[in-house]
Amino acid sequence: MRKLTYFIACSIDGFIGDPAGDATAMYAFVDEEFLGFLKEEYPETVSTPGRRALGFDDVANRRFDTVIQGRASYDLALKEGLTSPYAHMRQYVASRTLAESPDPQVEIVSDDVVGKVRELKAEEGELGIYLCGGAQLAGVLSDEIDELVIKTYPIVFGTGMPMFGSDFAVTQFALEGTRTFGNGAVVRTYSRKR
Repeated sequence: MRKLTYFIACSIDGFIGDPAGDATAMYAFVDEEFLGFLKEEYPETVSTPGRRALGFDDVANRRFDTVIQGRASYDLALKEGLTSPYAHMRQYVASRTLAESPDPQVEIVSDDVVGKVRELKAEEGELGIYLCGGAQLAGVLSDEIDELVIKTYPIVFGTGMPMFGSDFAVTQFALEGTRTFGNGAVVRTYSRKR
């Protein structure tokens, strides 16, 4: 069975963006060392135009062949004129309000996103599914998340968008690894305890 991995950036205090969802304050910590890590370990998590600009658009996907994101996350790409931000993967957008996809490479999941993710997880294959973002979507899919990869940047928001937009539920994960960077960023990997 394939894994669903929530690969997310957050502040020290656990927010993935300010109260409006803006995460640009964290971009300052994506330096050469961190980009090297992304290129080697998680190249597919960088958008297709970003991979091209950084000179690694020819690097094979290492962990994921499918991405699912929420409407608000997808809207960030649309504002930049990107209708297919992850063209190097199969792309799904969970949205109840987007009537049709603006791009043939992007499938809209308008209902039963949990069922769709279960279907994707049941497929054969060695590569997993990248949950790109959206606190609300992460909340809806919280029971389906098999792995967390949390990129914590040395910044405090004080308030903002939480990693999970869901009701209170205690869920245990086991720490699998930690990597630190010279700029103060830390990447922690957790697997769900079943």
